Amino acid sequence: MMIYELVCEQGHSFEGWFKDSASFEEQLAKGMVQCPICGTIQVSQRLKTGGMLKSRDGGSQPSASLSEDPRAALRALRQIIETHFENVGPEFAKVALRMHYGVEEPRNIRGTTTEAEEKMLRDEGIQFIKIPLPPSEPEEPIH
Repeated sequence: MMIYELVCEQGHSFEGWFKDSASFEEQLAKGMVQCPICGTIQVSQRLKTGGMLKSRDGGSQPSASLSEDPRAALRALRQIIETHFENVGPEFAKVALRMHYGVEEPRNIRGTTTEAEEKMLRDEGIQFIKIPLPPSEPEEPIH
């Protein structure tokens, strides 16, 4: 899995996850990569090579590779979803239908559905992905 830092022609920065560079190039050529902020497909990429994590004692250390720590991958995925997708909660199916039929502007949404709602969305031709994430890690109390 490769994580690219993407930048659109308007200067908005965002991340993209791709199987490899060929997958990125293919999706880019098909107009499938777009800025989640302004919607443009005019984007360029830089390979994200890692970052720094602050340890609890205040020191810095290189971040763990996603392949070395699966929990790091889940935390990164959660952060992307929480940052770039509006939480519509149990209204997911209703909002998805309104967007599908042009009643609402399309946007990235997240939420919950029942099995019956999922079947109805599939029957209507609405694509979605279920991503079962563990609960957020509790924040440390301030002392």
